Amino acid sequence: MSHLIMPVLHRFFNRIILVERQEMAALLWSFTYFFCLLAAYYILRPVRDEMGVLAGVQKLPWLFSAVFVTMVAVIPLFGYLAGHLTIRRLLPTVYGFFIVNVLGFFVVLHTGAGLTTIAPVFFVWLSVFNLFVVSVFWSFMADVFSTDSARRLFGCISAGGSLGAILGPMLAALAVKGVGVQGLLLVSAALLGAAVVCIVGLLRWYQRAHHVDLGAQHLSSSTDAASSPPSLLIGIIRIVRSPYLLGISMYLVCYSILSTFLYSQQTILVPQVVLTSEARTQLFATVDLGINMLAVALQLFATGPLLSRLGVVFMLVLMPIVSLVGFGVFGLWTVLPVLIGFGVFRRAGEFSMTKPTRETLFTVVSREEKYQAKNVIDTVVHRGGDVSGTWMVSMLQSWGATLSQMAFAAMPIALGWLALGWWVGRRHETIRGNSAKVP
Repeated sequence: MSHLIMPVLHRFFNRIILVERQEMAALLWSFTYFFCLLAAYYILRPVRDEMGVLAGVQKLPWLFSAVFVTMVAVIPLFGYLAGHLTIRRLLPTVYGFFIVNVLGFFVVLHTGAGLTTIAPVFFVWLSVFNLFVVSVFWSFMADVFSTDSARRLFGCISAGGSLGAILGPMLAALAVKGVGVQGLLLVSAALLGAAVVCIVGLLRWYQRAHHVDLGAQHLSSSTDAASSPPSLLIGIIRIVRSPYLLGISMYLVCYSILSTFLYSQQTILVPQVVLTSEARTQLFATVDLGINMLAVALQLFATGPLLSRLGVVFMLVLMPIVSLVGFGVFGLWTVLPVLIGFGVFRRAGEFSMTKPTRETLFTVVSREEKYQAKNVIDTVVHRGGDVSGTWMVSMLQSWGATLSQMAFAAMPIALGWLALGWWVGRRHETIRGNSAKVP
């Protein structure tokens, strides 16, 4: 049956993106994998966001600091597992761990504990969960697909995640009154289980397509399973020794700092304009829906062609330019519509343009760097940027800075982000060109 369906699907997808027939199965598995992953996350995100708003902007630095410390503590455990388990066993183990966590929260709530009781733990856990499972996903994608395939297909694969990000909050809004938060936890756990099924399907496709059992290899090395396993220390050493990886890290730090600036400004301004919790929840839901729908449209029709034709340099500097203009306009007109419009374009652009391009950067590095340095970059470095951003906002507030002044203070960071995007993109093209010359 599949030999009849695949040609039809290939003709359909090939009208949107350049996909080879033999890549269709991998594209569908990856698309579904990311769909399940982000749907599972976005079902739970409204609960976390409500906790963040109720806590207030003054507690955000402490919550993000707790997330950072937890991330640092988790990395060594992942390093140990990555050094001792094959890919076939490691990836289901990581997702299985988080499924058990979700079921644990279900049991705690079922015993009668309220959301307020588990609020700090749940906020920290979901933030770690989001970065960790998505980091593992993109590391796996960078291993499965070549640089050329990544340029053509990562945008479409990202669209799967965006569709999941649309379905998740919609499902939560429709079902929460009927099944409650406990029921949503079970739905999220089921979606994570479906993601594991997709992992198995991808590994089987890779073995058939390349006649290599990728699942039997260790993440520490493609040829030598006894080499150094991924760890926090090894990842940091690899980053420091590589100007390319260090540039990627600083690029992500700038993005994270600016994201927390924008999130903190939203936390301050929205309660001043929208007075009730119900109205704020409706506003946030509408904004998230708009962001994800715009992201899907861009991923399906713009990301692949732009990345293939204009290259990574253009894609990496695009959102820094948007941020530079956006913070400047918000600094001049500090009103909610400007903040919301800026936030929608920036987040949609990050999901559809910057994120797939940033993942493409790792297709020219070794497997060790993909799973050692990349894991540290996507988790510790990312959350380190969040912590830095929230404490910077807290410091500016303590000095009596207005929202307008905070927006102008973000502009030099956006300029640095722009410069880093240009340098990293040029470096990527150089490495790729040199690799192509090697016989």
